[in-house]
Amino acid sequence: MGPSWPSSQNGYIIDIEEGAETARLFAQDQLFTRAMGGLFAAPVPVERVFDVLDLACGPGGWAIEVARQYPDMEIVGVDINPVMCRYAAAMARVRDVSDNVMFEVMDITQPLDFPAHSFDLVNGRFLVGFMQQTTWPALLSECWRVLRPGGMICLTECEYSVSTSLALQRLNACLYEALRKEGRTFSVDGHSFGIVHRLSTLLREAGFAQAKTAPFVLDASSGSALHLSASKDTEVAFALLKPFLLRVGVVGAEEFERLYRQALMDVYAPDFTCISFGCTIWARRP
Repeated sequence: MGPSWPSSQNGYIIDIEEGAETARLFAQDQLFTRAMGGLFAAPVPVERVFDVLDLACGPGGWAIEVARQYPDMEIVGVDINPVMCRYAAAMARVRDVSDNVMFEVMDITQPLDFPAHSFDLVNGRFLVGFMQQTTWPALLSECWRVLRPGGMICLTECEYSVSTSLALQRLNACLYEALRKEGRTFSVDGHSFGIVHRLSTLLREAGFAQAKTAPFVLDASSGSALHLSASKDTEVAFALLKPFLLRVGVVGAEEFERLYRQALMDVYAPDFTCISFGCTIWARRP
């Protein structure tokens, strides 16, 4: 039997029509590329990669930078949001890479609108914001279909962060629990994003082989190279996450405002320390 597809709908936990979210995602993309040590945390044989698919590309930061650094590659970024795709296309023109990168509106929780064997590499970063337990198997099955034999899939997700801010820890706990309550993660206790430990198994079940994992850390502590950009990402992200957290009911409006104000004071304090963890998981289509 083929995959069972849910009805098409945008399940992103932040309002993707928000201009602030477009800017945040572009900055976040650069932030995590630095934390991961480059565009490819996996050992991608770039000399044999010509056609690349970037899943849920957002404002196109990763795809544009790949196009800039590897002009022989042809990159297609897909996203459910037409505004994101238009922004990404405009940025590609500004960066003078529009000849080898393009962007299409596409809902990746539905069958991908590409023929079989179209790509050498499929990339996906931070898909947890809109995926659910039920949509992962179908998406990975589609990735297997559109990859050429020997092609590679690379998935990067964050897991959790540990900091000296009790308020920030509480906000993160609210987010983890909200995602768990909506069936968006594989967490058994609601204390993490609950995704990276399941990806290797999901990839094997979809037919991929040789699944491997490369962990990374993001040091957002005061005085670190990434402190200011990571703190700004936290500030904007939780402001935009507020409607989702209140809707799910994991925190009240008054408590959220108290925690948010305290968290901002904490993350910009000179003694703040914070480490976030994540993984890139990659595998091949036999």
